[in-house]
Amino acid sequence: MSSVLYDAQGPRAKRRNVLYTALFLVALAALGWWVYTSLDDKGQLAWPLWKPFFSSTEAYSTYIWPGLQNTLEAGALAMVIALPLGAALGIARMSDHAWVRVPGTIVVEFFRAIPVLVLMIFGLALFAKYTDVAADDRPFYAVVTGLVLYNASVLAEIVRAGILALPKGQSEAAQAIGLRKGQVMRLILLPQSITAMLPAIVSQLVVIVKDTALGGAVLTFPELLASAHPMSGYYGNILASLTVLALIYVIINFSLTSFASWLEARLRRRRKSTGPVLGGQDVVNIAGTAATAADPTGSTAGIGDFGGTRK
Repeated sequence: MSSVLYDAQGPRAKRRNVLYTALFLVALAALGWWVYTSLDDKGQLAWPLWKPFFSSTEAYSTYIWPGLQNTLEAGALAMVIALPLGAALGIARMSDHAWVRVPGTIVVEFFRAIPVLVLMIFGLALFAKYTDVAADDRPFYAVVTGLVLYNASVLAEIVRAGILALPKGQSEAAQAIGLRKGQVMRLILLPQSITAMLPAIVSQLVVIVKDTALGGAVLTFPELLASAHPMSGYYGNILASLTVLALIYVIINFSLTSFASWLEARLRRRRKSTGPVLGGQDVVNIAGTAATAADPTGSTAGIGDFGGTRK
């Protein structure tokens, strides 16, 4: 059976694919065994190195939870600010007014071209020189500022691309029934494009969570990854500490993407809904109501009698 993208495989192609798959699995198993034996020879898999994460909650309460809390706070605040700001910038870039479109384009292109780490460093310097923010709080504000400026610019392009991907007939039909451009955007274009934009938006939110680690590496922001250094220094298990932190990042981001997948499926089901099915009497009632509205005198033609005369 063939498809639009490729032809059906013949017997020889199927045998080759089975052989390649088997060779890949063997190579993957050999690589896994080599990694396991190398770590075991160096004592990195010894139970005392992993025991702090399974025998008590001290490692979690002392090191991991405070860093995780800071990561979630910075990421959540950046998301809350970047999402509406990015949507506003994306819509501004499509404005018919040059005084709205040009500044929006300049802001998006400027901050999208600068690395987020540079924005964080600039933010730290600005908060230190021009504000009264306490020294302990400056890294947090600098991380959030850098994440908002960069990711809002990226989200603006996602929003703009999602709206422009819709058929042009959508906006033309809405304008034909008398909707203003703001109403077309709010009632027609945005609700339809949000489903298509959702995967890209969630991917950018995952980037926000991971990029908080840049603040810990450069700005001494005490986020989740930064807790690996004092924790591994105390327990002497750098590999085990990094492995546990990596699993926590995987759980957070997997939860976020799973929620987005559920929400996208729900939105698609709602869009496919056709509404209630009308019976024959419902159609007659609607037709009678329409006829009454069209003729305020109350005279109606016989329903179904196309050649009848008014009484």
